Amino acid sequence: QVQLVESGGGLVQAGGSLRLSCAASGRTFSSVNMGWFRQAPGKEREFVAAVSWRGSSTDYADSVKGRFTISRDNAKNTVYLQMNSLKAEGTAGYYCAANKFGSGWYRRGDINEYDYWGKGTQVTVSA
Repeated sequence: QVQLVESGGGLVQAGGSLRLSCAASGRTFSSVNMGWFRQAPGKEREFVAAVSWRGSSTDYADSVKGRFTISRDNAKNTVYLQMNSLKAEGTAGYYCAANKFGSGWYRRGDINEYDYWGKGTQVTVSA
């Protein structure tokens, strides 16, 4: 099993930056791809970014490409999401998730391929 705890959310002005962290516990963390998702009020949870289990591959939603960076430190069992040039539409709860063990990289954007989730951290971007 994997337990996930997000931190780093808060209130920031448009154009500002935040760095989210996701601390993981469990034996399989370094063996699975990891993802960040977000959910705004009244909207479905959506894919934001993913990083492969070794950290060698990353992928982003079109809406955040060039502004967000996902990374991981397997020695620290932590995944990060650096968010720059934040926009008001980025206001949402941000959730860290662990891909199902053995799930292929090609399914990184599929929310149904993630079976462990953190409780989320709120990011509010003021216009």
